[in-house]
Amino acid sequence: MAGWLRPLAGTLLLLEVAAAVSFLHHRYEEMVRALFRVQSECPYVTRIYSIGRSVEGRHLYVLEFSDYPGIHEPLEPEFKYVGNMHGNEVLGRELLLQLSEFLCEEYRRGSERVTRLLHDTRIHIMPSMNPDGYEVAANQGPDGIGYLTGRNNANGVDLNRNFPDLNTFMYYSGEISGPNHHIPLPDNWKSQVEPETLAVIQWIGSYNFVLSANLHGGAVVANYPYDKSQDQRFRSHRRTANTPTPDDKLFQKLAKTYSYAHGWMHRGWNCGDYFVDGITNGASWYSLSKGMQDFNYLYTNCFEITLELSCNKFPPKEDLERQWMANREALVAFIEEIHQGIKGMVTDENNNGIAGAVISVQGISHDVTSGEMGDYFRLLLPGTYTVTASAEGYQPQTVTATVGPAAPSLVSQTQDSSSSQDFPFPALPALFPGGLTSQPTCPHLPPPLLYHEGICLPCSSPTPQLFV
Repeated sequence: MAGWLRPLAGTLLLLEVAAAVSFLHHRYEEMVRALFRVQSECPYVTRIYSIGRSVEGRHLYVLEFSDYPGIHEPLEPEFKYVGNMHGNEVLGRELLLQLSEFLCEEYRRGSERVTRLLHDTRIHIMPSMNPDGYEVAANQGPDGIGYLTGRNNANGVDLNRNFPDLNTFMYYSGEISGPNHHIPLPDNWKSQVEPETLAVIQWIGSYNFVLSANLHGGAVVANYPYDKSQDQRFRSHRRTANTPTPDDKLFQKLAKTYSYAHGWMHRGWNCGDYFVDGITNGASWYSLSKGMQDFNYLYTNCFEITLELSCNKFPPKEDLERQWMANREALVAFIEEIHQGIKGMVTDENNNGIAGAVISVQGISHDVTSGEMGDYFRLLLPGTYTVTASAEGYQPQTVTATVGPAAPSLVSQTQDSSSSQDFPFPALPALFPGGLTSQPTCPHLPPPLLYHEGICLPCSSPTPQLFV
């Protein structure tokens, strides 16, 4: 148990500060005012933007924290929190408002921990993904008897059952060596999702998110992928079955980071349920199709878990301060997990970043890709790994990287026992400015061949080589 507890020094900053956001339930207008108040208090490290609108036209606001708001800095990972996906599960909404104020106040007072976090991480906080549902739940209030009132959006759709089902595609295609990451969306996907879901899909496709959590209520447990059981494809009566991802041990560690930093989640017994260490594989608990956390893992580079934070979906305002104190350290500690693993740049010999390069780790059948600037991030547990970078038009290159318990440090153009590694690619030779394409059509040379303007070449000739 002690291995999952944060160092005492890391929690000292949390002992003195009381958040300025009032401990009450914020309706939509009050939530918006609270976000803009934080932005006005910390204008140089925050930005507010909307990713779209709900069915009833309410903005889906995001508050960003960064030392350069609005700008992606190479090698600085992107993190997100999403709250209130189910409109009647409101604690996450209030916790994210408190967290926003807390980060601002701690930065203003010079906290070393929070300053480092904001300088090294770009943090995106969405307090409410379902503002329409929240208003319905809030009209009933904490004492209402409708357990599901306000859960869905204004069209009556459960947003956590509304994402494209990539699990089924992956479960079947995996048997024939299909893709294990960035699975393409079906052609008609936009017609099958709600406005809130569409906005989130476009959002996570626009930012190279690395780590995320989705805040819910109704239980107290950290839930990790997969949510959908593979057994469902056989139309079995068995609805629950542990269905791990290729990153199962990593996801367990991420979930334990939150549960053991939480006031009581790690104890296991909560809300009449028992979960060892306060964590669970989603499908092992109950199988869920078209959920957001599985979609993040299968469609993007983002590793997302779902945090169930309270037995009462709509706790009374008198309980909000106690809940904030129980979650405060956990919310910060989970963000810090984004710096565990390897990161680096994929570039050509002219130091131009190569977007979309595939980063593969031997023994883990789930890849990630480099972002628009050529930077990549791969969350990993401590250990030594064989890592391969590949990009279209270039030969793959493999290096060895060692991940330690500390945050990764950048090592440029050299193979090292560090937890970070760059992959520079030499550019295509100037002799062939148009590039080389695969065309094994020359009868006098064995395949594979490279073909350029009618000239047949063995693959070993001018093929760009990846060097480290």
